[in-house]
Amino acid sequence: MTTFDDREKGFEKKFAHDQEVRFRATARRNKLLGLWAAEKMGITGEEAEAYARTVVKADLEEPGEEDVFRKIRGDFDAKGVDQSDHQIRRTMDELMQVALEQVQGEAGKS
Repeated sequence: MTTFDDREKGFEKKFAHDQEVRFRATARRNKLLGLWAAEKMGITGEEAEAYARTVVKADLEEPGEEDVFRKIRGDFDAKGVDQSDHQIRRTMDELMQVALEQVQGEAGKS
């Protein structure tokens, strides 16, 4: 193999790793978001965990995060929770950073 081939394989491996980390972090963010939303709606315990799983599953409906936003927005509207679209999106962004740190921290331990 040439140096170019080695570099190409290295880039491919890094890209695959980065995609896996991003996928895991997004799923983690959605769980954290679901737990946050459950708390806002007064849902606790096992019901909160179950609700968080529905938020994770909502992300599988279409590419991007709009499906997750719509779920949270719709559930908040149905329960009368006073959170603006901006507050929901800001929380999504903040929790994505938390999730990335958690997933990267776990990767560093293995």
